Amino acid sequence: MASSIIQSELTIKGNIKSNEGNVEVKGNVLGDVTATAVVINSGGAIDGAVSAKTIVIEGKHKGSLNCDDVTFASTSSVQADVKAETMTTESGAKVLGKVEITGTG
Repeated sequence: MASSIIQSELTIKGNIKSNEGNVEVKGNVLGDVTATAVVINSGGAIDGAVSAKTIVIEGKHKGSLNCDDVTFASTSSVQADVKAETMTTESGAKVLGKVEITGTG
């Protein structure tokens, strides 16, 4: 599976879609991101909707999240409506918004 990396010095204005790949964000994305898996690293940020099977947030996100599995690291700061089957939240994570966890099965 291919992986696309948005490096720390890069800001993308626009939507990103990877049909069968992963997107790792170390920089900034101002737009929606759709992929199989999305990782926002501790220095990264996304301002827009994120849709993926798996989402891991160590950095900042503002918008909405729609996924099967979401993980909020202790360094994450999130202002979003979250819809997921399962959620893992580390102590120290900041999450503000509507959270809907449907469970598996």
